Amino acid sequence: MGRVTVRRPVVSYLRRTPRTRVDSLAVEEPLELRVGGRALAVTMRTPGHDVELAHGFLLSEGVVRGLADVAVARYCAGAGPDGVNTYNVLDLALAEGVAPPEVGVERNFYTTSSCGVCGKAALDAVRLKTRHSPAGDAASVDVGVLAGLPDALRERQKVFASTGGLHAAGLFTASGEALVVREDVGRHNAVDKVLGWAVLNDRVPLTGTVLVVSGRASFELVQKAAMAGVPVLAAVSAPSSLAVELADEQGVTLVGFLRGESMNVYTGHERVTA
Repeated sequence: MGRVTVRRPVVSYLRRTPRTRVDSLAVEEPLELRVGGRALAVTMRTPGHDVELAHGFLLSEGVVRGLADVAVARYCAGAGPDGVNTYNVLDLALAEGVAPPEVGVERNFYTTSSCGVCGKAALDAVRLKTRHSPAGDAASVDVGVLAGLPDALRERQKVFASTGGLHAAGLFTASGEALVVREDVGRHNAVDKVLGWAVLNDRVPLTGTVLVVSGRASFELVQKAAMAGVPVLAAVSAPSSLAVELADEQGVTLVGFLRGESMNVYTGHERVTA
């Protein structure tokens, strides 16, 4: 498997004084996802938990509903020079009766922020694909629990502690118990790894849970939460306007600017108790 960090020389300056030292960097490498031998997508990710990432991606794109829809996931041998396995190509075989995705690697997914589609088209696309809508989830979470989740997430960011260069996503119970935390150079990949963990542990839909992300709350992250049935999504930074629209439509409680005891609840405020 690939390394998650590498060490490189760097010249640091403090008060005009240079110092040569070795710095740890987060690894970024491409992962090609294939379904039935056909290329579906390429994402730049931090190696590790690739099978989770693939399952989470297929769940959030509406290709699979849960663990039973994937028969096997395996790395493609000889993907690199001289037949060396780079562990950068992962092929998934769907279970019998599960329809394969209709598009290939050239597809502009609605989850990308530069795909050029309008907001209504993006919202409609998620509406058509959602199978685990959290709208009816009666979960509630105390503001005190929410306030402690960013620190709980940060305590489990092992690679971030050494590199400062990774996003994180964590899944918690409504009482604040950490279920899983994953890191990646891409915030969407970190979420896919978390959701893939849920798929592989047969825990979808994710009723009664809180998904916490270390950055902003984009449209794509709300989409992923809705597709997995997550009732509460909390971010330490700002949400986008389309993220709020989608959260409102899909019944997701969206919390932004979660910093200590301060937070904004943009949608689904009835799930947050004081």
